[in-house]
Amino acid sequence: MSSAPERRLRADRARQAADVIRRQVVDRAYPDGVLPDEHFLAVEFATSRNTIREALDLLREEGLIERVPGVGTLVVTEKYPHGLEELMGLAETLHEHGEVTNDVRAAGPVKAPSSVARRLGLAEGEPVLYVERLRRLNGLPLSLDLTYLAPDVGAPLLTQDLRNRDIFALIEQTSGRRLGTASVALEAVNADLHSATVLEVPRGAALLVVERLSHFTDGRPVDLEFIRMRGDRLTMSAVCRRTHR
Repeated sequence: MSSAPERRLRADRARQAADVIRRQVVDRAYPDGVLPDEHFLAVEFATSRNTIREALDLLREEGLIERVPGVGTLVVTEKYPHGLEELMGLAETLHEHGEVTNDVRAAGPVKAPSSVARRLGLAEGEPVLYVERLRRLNGLPLSLDLTYLAPDVGAPLLTQDLRNRDIFALIEQTSGRRLGTASVALEAVNADLHSATVLEVPRGAALLVVERLSHFTDGRPVDLEFIRMRGDRLTMSAVCRRTHR
């Protein structure tokens, strides 16, 4: 016998519909960015039009869609897919969507915090190269990247085009070695005042924080990044496989 309640709150059903519609928006499934009318969506989700209105209200609050009188419900904010399956820089990932450029806010040697040195396999207090970039797609701020690099790998990058090139590509070019794997952690945070100002979002807006430690193919760690991504503009994706034990 099912233990699920017989009746669900309309807010629960609205959230359920909003999640599916959001995915459709991200996948650009609606021609010309125009959503189907409320009646069609109510039939599709086997629910009431009031529930669909609540679902659309949720997406409007996220800034994803807007109701235009006489036209319908339109997608007004584009979200870009960012895969986690391949070790790629932002320009490599989003090359189909436009030009990625970098505002280089800092680039130079710093004393490595003990936790950074440990993760890069360096002696405590050893200098590392620190690079901080505001990354833009077609001029729109997308992410704030804080990168720590092993000194022998990072130093040659100071003479390279950090404004228009991905660091991964520059590492491979200057070192003559290939990057292999990375460990990645992802969490959501609210934008602090400084991050919000730099990324041009409201204070408290949702950010995706990616921590990524990248290695050469021989397993040596060389690049530790802390990346703040705009949650309203980027969506993360990956293909996961279940391991049967």
